[in-house]
Amino acid sequence: MTSQIAQWHDEHGNFSLLLSFLEDQVARFRDGESPDYHLMLEIASYLREFGDSFHHPREDAAFTILAAQDPRLRLAINRLHQDHRVLAAAGEELVARLNQVISQTYVRRASVEAAAALYLAYYRHHLAAEERQILPHARLLLTAQDWEVVARAAPSCPDPLFGNTSTGIYPRLAGMMAAYAAAGG
Repeated sequence: MTSQIAQWHDEHGNFSLLLSFLEDQVARFRDGESPDYHLMLEIASYLREFGDSFHHPREDAAFTILAAQDPRLRLAINRLHQDHRVLAAAGEELVARLNQVISQTYVRRASVEAAAALYLAYYRHHLAAEERQILPHARLLLTAQDWEVVARAAPSCPDPLFGNTSTGIYPRLAGMMAAYAAAGG
């Protein structure tokens, strides 16, 4: 179903934008400036909560169906399944480091920077691989019945940041998104 592919593509674009905002904060950190740790935490939390709980389970279901339909995709799909697990662990590590900073617990700058850099690198690579290697095949191979299986892989949830109704869960991030949109972004 092309609408699900379009939704995934849009979500990937949203995730990529958030990764750019996170990268900007990490650059401030690296340059000795003061990043907005709360904003960084909201970005990482959104990507973990929405991505890991709703977006990735549906992709995993589609990947499993695709691997069964086209064995040539198995290696790439196995890597993407693994990426989802690595991203969840790397996101958890980044959230833990940011929570330490926010709670004023001693944490080495290098450990925060390393956690953020690892998360950014993995996420960027992962999004590019899905867009290039898998979404074109999903568009061609998955049937309406397959998409029903995919839809049941995770509960339906409106996007708490990019959806039609703001939930107020990510106030700094929502403010940044509004400013970005107002600036023509």
